[in-house]
Amino acid sequence: MSIGTDIEKIAVQEQVLVFKQFDHALAWQLGARLKDCAQQRGVAITIEIRVGQDTVFFFAMPGTAPANADWARRKRNCVELLHRSSYGVGRSLELEDSSLGAKMGLPLRDYASHGGSFPIKLVGLGCIGVVTVSGLPQRQDHGLVVQVLAELCGVDGSAIALESP
Repeated sequence: MSIGTDIEKIAVQEQVLVFKQFDHALAWQLGARLKDCAQQRGVAITIEIRVGQDTVFFFAMPGTAPANADWARRKRNCVELLHRSSYGVGRSLELEDSSLGAKMGLPLRDYASHGGSFPIKLVGLGCIGVVTVSGLPQRQDHGLVVQVLAELCGVDGSAIALESP
């Protein structure tokens, strides 16, 4: 898959995966659905959902490590700062042969432009939170989040999914 095609498709994902409303109950539903999807695939992930600065859902599945929670934090920081998916940021930086450190002076210890974190957006308000998973290869982390967000936003996930490498 070309980087340019990925960037275009991720831009569409970021545009259409928008909620009409979002609350703690929906955050719980999102987190539980991510957990169920991971279990169905037989994989272990760490899931974090934040609204504003509040962590409203966190679950580390058996088989994950503390490093997964740290990766989630670093990816989430990227999305909170830029209001774009961490994979979208990473693919754009890859196209430019750059990094968050080189472009913005951000420390890699605290910011990661790897797939798995996505903005939670509300119609008319924009980014109000972040959903993040960590534990799979970054393209799969991103794909899992997009799949579940599409389900909950009523969007055809197959129409916006990235192709497998």
